[in-house]
Amino acid sequence: MALALTRVDRHCPDMPTLMLSRRSASFQRFLPARFRKAKPVVPVIRLYGPIGMSFPSQGSLSLAGLAGQIETAFEVKDAKAVALVIRSPGGAAAQSHLIFQRIRALASEKDRKVFAFIEDVGASGGYMLACAADEIFADPSSIVGSIGVVSAGFGLTGLIEKLGVERRVYAAGTSKAMLDPFLPEKPDDIVRLRQLQADVHESFIDLVKTRRGSRLGSSEDLFNGAFWTGRKAVDLGLIDGLGDVRSVMRERFGEDVELRLVPPPSRGGLLRFLVPGLAGPDAGTASAGGLVNTAEMLATVEARALWARYGL
Repeated sequence: MALALTRVDRHCPDMPTLMLSRRSASFQRFLPARFRKAKPVVPVIRLYGPIGMSFPSQGSLSLAGLAGQIETAFEVKDAKAVALVIRSPGGAAAQSHLIFQRIRALASEKDRKVFAFIEDVGASGGYMLACAADEIFADPSSIVGSIGVVSAGFGLTGLIEKLGVERRVYAAGTSKAMLDPFLPEKPDDIVRLRQLQADVHESFIDLVKTRRGSRLGSSEDLFNGAFWTGRKAVDLGLIDGLGDVRSVMRERFGEDVELRLVPPPSRGGLLRFLVPGLAGPDAGTASAGGLVNTAEMLATVEARALWARYGL
């Protein structure tokens, strides 16, 4: 053994040290956890899907569905940071803000830095989620931005006329049936809706300015609902750099950093048994299942429309 080491050493002086280092690393897994060399850990939360959709089977994001994951991520002892991996076209403003607030509250409480990584798209409410991070990264081809507010629906008055259906609405309060899709639009209702949108938009702009601060650029288009690629978003100050969660976290915390995915709760669960039709065409009664499936189909169309805005 001594002769072999001498020969190795003559050709490569660092080889014995390298061999011992590899052996030491291989023995680590046989030691009790308290004796192992601790790796830096970064919990990862995936925020995939539209925000605040009606049906959980649409992969919708909401505070109720994410609260457990967020709490778990920030409870990881001695974690170096928390990473958010985002793929969302946005959705409900209130749910977006509630999720944002929960992440910021725990980040402050645990004194933990947060990084966000936008994949295909982080737009509208999806970008609001990214703003919960101290630093935001994206792929050069990611879609980023859309800091605005939109309301969309259908006008079905012509359809029900063709079907010979009469719409009857009885309401106490002049604005209670505002923007009913089965009734003709009223100019006053549109004015009221635009006022509501302006209020929500102003709150969104204030949030982005507060979180991004002096990093934001001065483009006139920044808050008009426009969106850009990740590469352009760097120039505008919407994000801090280009990169993915693995490469950036390795650069910050070392090659041996452990990215620990926090698993989401199983979708559906007990709801599949309580709501006929949610589990599929063969579940539940025909009448109840048909109603649920129709509503879920509309939710699917709504979700598809959100993704389609960004070419996805």
